[in-house]
Amino acid sequence: MPIEVGVWKVNDGIKKISFSPIESERKLEDILVKDLSILSENLLLIGRQIQTEFGKFIDMLAVDEEGNLHIIELKKHRAPREVVAQAIDYATWVQNLSYEQILNIYEDKNNRPLEEAFAEKFDDSLPDKLNDSHQITIVSAQLDSETERIINYLSNNFDVPINAVFFRYFEEGEQQFITRSWLLDPNEIEEKSSNTKVENKKEKWNKQDFVVNFEEKPHRKWEDAVNYGFISAGGGRWYSRTLSQLFIGARVFCMIPKKGYVGIGKVVETVKPIKDVKFKVGKEEKSVGDLVLKAQNMLHDIDDSEICEYVVKVEWLKHVPKEEAYWEKGLKANQNSAYKLRSQYTIEKVSEFFGLETVEK
Repeated sequence: MPIEVGVWKVNDGIKKISFSPIESERKLEDILVKDLSILSENLLLIGRQIQTEFGKFIDMLAVDEEGNLHIIELKKHRAPREVVAQAIDYATWVQNLSYEQILNIYEDKNNRPLEEAFAEKFDDSLPDKLNDSHQITIVSAQLDSETERIINYLSNNFDVPINAVFFRYFEEGEQQFITRSWLLDPNEIEEKSSNTKVENKKEKWNKQDFVVNFEEKPHRKWEDAVNYGFISAGGGRWYSRTLSQLFIGARVFCMIPKKGYVGIGKVVETVKPIKDVKFKVGKEEKSVGDLVLKAQNMLHDIDDSEICEYVVKVEWLKHVPKEEAYWEKGLKANQNSAYKLRSQYTIEKVSEFFGLETVEK
């Protein structure tokens, strides 16, 4: 049973403020659309009145920071059985939405990419997986006992990720207030939502594009990477092991952490420990020790296979100095030295910046 909320005015004596139902569920929906944080700080509204393939309309659909979807259904004037059944019916459609479908729904409703809005809301790039799980929330101005019984039964006996929230409306003079009460602990519902997971919700990978983080250090300089055609990582196998994903012909979008994207290139030789790498300088083949480098200590720990530098040779298609690195919110970023670039948004934006055509999906 939800905990009842009371409001008292305590200045100039103590006076309890009586609540009244919000004048219409439409008004409540308008309030939530204006600021969905009233329901939860961890939600970004995808849109309202989302049409399903069954011809019905979801009142509100949202996404959280982990990329999971939230079906928000207002109770309006329907009977409790009907609104709960309707929300579950919507969930049967939502659970099968693909990554691309979610992007398209958001853009159709908001005339902007979801990647941009997600980055603004959560200060992070859009996850590679969307709709890994979902939750249902019934929103009402008042919660009746029948709705409460049905939701408790589905949640407690069948682990259905469904919850209810109701709002009380208070008025004191010209001041208006609303309070929020959950039927069930939202954290418990989040745990139940893991049971709704559906695989294959990642954005499709084009099987050739990667992001490589080139972290500048005293033993690794971007200017050397440009001059001699390579990317590298080291200091431990955790940092260097992901370079083994890069195959000949793979395309790398190189970025310097905390600065942005600085180059796009194609892999011409797979990863090797630095002592085994040869570079062609003019007509000669030279080892790294024979090169003129800005990084004075690139040969650190050369005989230690765990922490030495590992190198992948690339042919740079486009590059800029690190001072001109390209970055904007919504672009993909990750702490791994190399990882698959699934974000078509990032591919298109960075390719446009460097004046290259986008590689086919």
